[in-house]
Amino acid sequence: MKTKLLLLICVTLLRATIVDAQTAASSWVHYTAKGEEFSVALPTLPAMTTTKVAVPRAGKQVQERSMKTWADGVLYSVYSLENPTPKQSLEDFIAEQTAKSGLDPASERRLSIGGFGGKEYVSHDKTKPTMQQFFATEGRLYRFVVIGAGADDPRVRQFFDSIALGKKQKAMAVSDGPGTPLGPNTAEAAYIGKEVDRKALLIAKPEPRYTAAARKNLIEGVVILKVVFSSTGQITNIRIAQSVPYGLTERAIEAAKKIKFIPALRDGHYVSMWMQLEYNFRLY
Repeated sequence: MKTKLLLLICVTLLRATIVDAQTAASSWVHYTAKGEEFSVALPTLPAMTTTKVAVPRAGKQVQERSMKTWADGVLYSVYSLENPTPKQSLEDFIAEQTAKSGLDPASERRLSIGGFGGKEYVSHDKTKPTMQQFFATEGRLYRFVVIGAGADDPRVRQFFDSIALGKKQKAMAVSDGPGTPLGPNTAEAAYIGKEVDRKALLIAKPEPRYTAAARKNLIEGVVILKVVFSSTGQITNIRIAQSVPYGLTERAIEAAKKIKFIPALRDGHYVSMWMQLEYNFRLY
């Protein structure tokens, strides 16, 4: 009798969780950005960063954009890259983006949205489940990512099922900025590692480039920065603990600002925490 009662309670809790997730997903809003060829539903206004990156095959710099937000320990991201002539193939883009991702090649599934072909991959890492979809439109290459929940989670399906591709999307246009933080922020100050229940989880840590002046003068060294991984998903309060001349410290700071992460957790809430970053500049 006790076993049956326990089973009934578990089933009831599971159903309640699914209903809560589906209810929350139904309140999501579709977002896009100026010049983009996609829209997607997200639980809140996402943070967005637009930069320029060099594309050797095209001999010029192109627009690269990231849009991300998180809720209940799940990170939702969209990465966009302008694809100039000669265009990069979807297959080459996927190979470039997943070289160190840990995604399972055997999980590949072909997709099509709005007449544009794509592919889906998942990671079977139970500590950090990841699902990604890649698409190539007329002028863009896209990577849609969810980290922190499995493919059977209704929020994950809501995110991927909401993707629309093509020009002139009817959605709320986002501008560069921190977005609207999700999850209560009860911390007045940043914590240190031993004071949090789970440290900030790195998603992407771009490496800085050498400056021409530093390379010319054969400069090597380590830049050490003390920064705050904020509860809003931004790198703030950057302090220089050790610098390297000829613009390398500035390059390290630029790279630090582009770090992508899931904020630290304390008592079930996202909080800010101090971390030390080291950028090793070596000539090879």
